[in-house]
Amino acid sequence: MNYDKIKSVLRWMRNHKKLIIFVITVVLIAILASCITGGDAGSATLAVGMLIGGVDNGKHVVDGPLTTDLTREGSPDLLLNEIDQQIVKIRPMSTPIDQISRYAGSKHAGSMIVDFYSVDTKPTTAKLNSDIIASEVNTGESNPMAVINTSNNDIFDPTDTILVQDIPGFEIDGVEESAQDLMLYVVSRDANGVTVMAVNGCTINGATNCFPDVIQGTTLVRMGRAASELDVQSPQFESLPKKSRNLCQIFKMQVEESTLQRLSNKEVGWTMSDQEEAAVYDMRLGMEKSFLFGVSRQLWDPVKKENVFFTGGIWNQAGKEILLERSVELTAEKMVDLMREAFTGNAGSKRKILIGGSGLISRISKLDYTRIITAGQHVSKWGIDFTELRSKFGCLYLLLSEVFDEVGMENDGIIIDPEYIQKYTHIPFSTEQLNLKKSGVRNVDALVMTEASCLVLRYPMAHMRVITR
Repeated sequence: MNYDKIKSVLRWMRNHKKLIIFVITVVLIAILASCITGGDAGSATLAVGMLIGGVDNGKHVVDGPLTTDLTREGSPDLLLNEIDQQIVKIRPMSTPIDQISRYAGSKHAGSMIVDFYSVDTKPTTAKLNSDIIASEVNTGESNPMAVINTSNNDIFDPTDTILVQDIPGFEIDGVEESAQDLMLYVVSRDANGVTVMAVNGCTINGATNCFPDVIQGTTLVRMGRAASELDVQSPQFESLPKKSRNLCQIFKMQVEESTLQRLSNKEVGWTMSDQEEAAVYDMRLGMEKSFLFGVSRQLWDPVKKENVFFTGGIWNQAGKEILLERSVELTAEKMVDLMREAFTGNAGSKRKILIGGSGLISRISKLDYTRIITAGQHVSKWGIDFTELRSKFGCLYLLLSEVFDEVGMENDGIIIDPEYIQKYTHIPFSTEQLNLKKSGVRNVDALVMTEASCLVLRYPMAHMRVITR
């Protein structure tokens, strides 16, 4: 037996007692884990991790994967909480626009300047700019042509058919008026106007399909195209998206608490977390006003020597508008007309949101509802409780917004289509601890909250302003 070698081993063990103890501990933990999970061959393997100290107070995981529990134990500030989920629970009824946009999700913007495209449906109606006089367009020949000018000649193409509202057409004999409105056929369109023929016109002095008198301001409705037998082509249909722009605004809010304030006994449990919640609410309330009524501009700050971006609100982005007279009582019939305007002519969804000031909501609440328009149950969506109004045109979710009262628009409101509202975020909502103590500024605990974002209406004609004058 080599006693020198044994002495050498014992000497090494005495000099490395801590390492040996550590290795034995790790082996015992591994054996214990295998005993716990080894009894059932079909059960999942349980990997037990352990944190040990490292160089410069660092932490290391041994005998197991890195988990969130170990991460919070070893580095509690490393993992971020889901900020948006906390924000949407703070007084959502007071900031409906901001609330809905957060639930709908936002798109990342790679720049503070957001360019976006929206496409509207091609208009289907226009107004006649001048009278059509029967005696002026009839030349004694059948099927005369007339050149008309409308409020929007560009929506009419050759082979289109046009319905002339409230102007009766004629039966096939051209003498007796028909129950159907007059219909026109577009022959051509040029700089002079739209050349049309009457499809179910009248007979004058033996000439058939002549034009009756049509007064200025008559509504013309574009209908389907009518091709002839040999036609293999049709006028092209062009639909180009319109480019719009909005700017992201950097919203910030800072909360501070002095060290003495934190250490002092308090009659109630008012902590830094309570201040954070109040600050988030105030920040959201300011963002709500900017998202609604902000002006999209870029301004040079001569003190800071840099540009400041201001976001544009959705109030001016809405493509439609309806005017209610303050002196005239709001009846159920007028409410039906409002809903008709909101839900037709824009191919939007059949569930929209009316957010208004206290005056407008009060007028709507005083209505005597009928079988035509009914007040449904309260509906909870996006974390907000709405009152539902139902009509044959669609469902309107009604909600009071005191923001309108604060800006002096208590009698106004906006109808938005939640399917076509989009939030762009350049800097997601985040919080950052400021170490003002080490920097020698103030002996306080400081937290700053930041978000850089904007709202856009991707389909302007699906949204409508409600204005009372």
